[in-house]
Amino acid sequence: MNRTRLNSDTNEHPHLRAMAEAVCHGDRAALSRAITLVESTRDADRIHATQLLDMVWSKRPAKTLRFAVTGPPGAGKSTLIERLGSHMLARDRRVAVLAVDPTSRRTGGSILGDKTRMPRLATHPEAFVRPSPSAGNLGGVTRSTRDAVVLCEAAGFDTTIVETVGVGQSEVEVDNLVDFVVLVLLAGAGDELQGIKRGILEVVDVLAVNKLDVDREAALAARRLYRTALSIMEPRFEGWRAPVVACSAVSGEGIEEIADALDRLDVATTDSGTKQRRRSDQLRNWFTNSVRDLIVERVLTTPAGAGRMDSLLDEAASGSRNPTALARELVAELATREAVT
Repeated sequence: MNRTRLNSDTNEHPHLRAMAEAVCHGDRAALSRAITLVESTRDADRIHATQLLDMVWSKRPAKTLRFAVTGPPGAGKSTLIERLGSHMLARDRRVAVLAVDPTSRRTGGSILGDKTRMPRLATHPEAFVRPSPSAGNLGGVTRSTRDAVVLCEAAGFDTTIVETVGVGQSEVEVDNLVDFVVLVLLAGAGDELQGIKRGILEVVDVLAVNKLDVDREAALAARRLYRTALSIMEPRFEGWRAPVVACSAVSGEGIEEIADALDRLDVATTDSGTKQRRRSDQLRNWFTNSVRDLIVERVLTTPAGAGRMDSLLDEAASGSRNPTALARELVAELATREAVT
């Protein structure tokens, strides 16, 4: 674990320095507080979160593995992560799990029950489980998940598993922050091929047909079906055909096969340079999205922008004009005002 001291900066808030030091020494309580900070929507907290990430940025392990586990509700994602994470702990990895729970659109609340579904990982000294609310964000992950991955790696966790809220066309967004994607599906859940969106199939690196212990024959039949479906897809990585594994998260059957597949893919993409190129592309995407978010934030938080925004919102709601045209008008007005000042 990295125990080098961080460089000091007198312009940074003192408590952030202590938090960063504690995170880099593997303090799990400090890591939890740090993730809470990056999840905050308060303006002051967001500034501090950016400073905190800067402090720990260079303290992450040289070699890390990040993968997502996604799939429809009830597929057994949490139980599979519990098994798979435990298997990786036995291989001397340090495992962090970032589990995103769906947020109610009506109440704004989330259950955040993943720790109860992963009791071994939640209590293991070399593992860390953090449930977070999706807060209505699409893509199966939260806006702060990427920041949380950085913090977990700074705390010495060399393997980060991101559990998404479900599976759908928007779910491919998780591919922008992990190395690989594991899709968990069930047999006998209707028309399997119709139920899978093409978008998610295009980013699948390992497909797990879970609950082999419930109906073995159906699971093996589904495995054949999914293998056929994936055989016509363009391979994501040269020389890699996504394996379809029939498994049981309850009994553990097939879990080692999934872990082995991820290890093989990690080695192959690292040796070829593909993994590093993907991460570079992800950082470019992170930067671009951050610029867009900050521009929108500036528009909405300046008095002139907020006032004009409210006025044009009312006009859009009345249906008198095209909302896109109104949006362009707002941006043009603010850009002109910025140029003048």
